[in-house]
Amino acid sequence: MRGLKGRSLPAFCIAAIMLSMLEACTPIPQRDPTFAPVAPADLRPPVQNSGSIYQSGYDMRLFEDHTAKRIGDILTITLQEATQAKKADDLNTKKDTTMSASAPSMFGIAASAFTGQSPTTTLESSKEFKGSGAADQSNSLSGNISVTVVDVLPNGNLSVRGEKRVTLNQGDEFIRLSGIVRPVDINASNIISSDKVADVTIMYVGEGAMADASKMGWLSRILQSAWFPF
Repeated sequence: MRGLKGRSLPAFCIAAIMLSMLEACTPIPQRDPTFAPVAPADLRPPVQNSGSIYQSGYDMRLFEDHTAKRIGDILTITLQEATQAKKADDLNTKKDTTMSASAPSMFGIAASAFTGQSPTTTLESSKEFKGSGAADQSNSLSGNISVTVVDVLPNGNLSVRGEKRVTLNQGDEFIRLSGIVRPVDINASNIISSDKVADVTIMYVGEGAMADASKMGWLSRILQSAWFPF
C-alpha cells in the first residue's frame, strides 16, 4: 500500500486496521459436533395425494389448540436462564533430598594418606510449592422471545430459530435463539420455558458506542493473552 506521498504504510498500521475490522464482527460460536443432537428415524407415512376439495397442508383447525405444530408457526419462549459456578483449589507440596558419597581409597591407596581425611561429597536439594486459586461466576437472563418453527423432525419435535433486535439510543441489542422443543412441553398459551429447549443456543450481544466502550482494545487483549511471553 502507498500513501499520498508515496510512502508505504508500516506493517504495524496494517495489522491495527485488520484487527479493528475483526473486532467489529461478532461471529457465531462454532458448535462442538460431539454435542450435536441425534437425528431421529424418519417414521412419517408417505404423502397422500390431495383431493379436489381437501388440500394437504392447508387444513383448518376447528377442534384443537393453536400451539405451534407446523413450519412457519410462531412459538413464544420464556427466557429463564440462571447459572452459578464456584471453584476453589489449594495445593501445597514439599520435598527434601539429601545424598552423600565418600571415597575411602584412590588407586588402592587410602585417600586419607593424601588429604589427611577421607573426602566426602554431599548433595542436598529442597523443593517447595504452594498455590491457590478461586473462581466465582454467576449469570442470569430473563425475558421473552418469539421464534418460528423452521423444521418438523420425523419424531414430531420442532426445530425453532428466531432473533429479536432492539435499538436503544446509541446501540443495538440482539437476542438470538435456536433449539429443539417437544410439542407436549408447549402450554395452551403457546409458550414454553427455555429450560425445556434441547440443544439450545442463546446469544445476547450488542453493537454500537456503548458496546464498543465496554470492550477491551486489541493491544490490551494482546498483552493480556496467554501467548504474551512476559
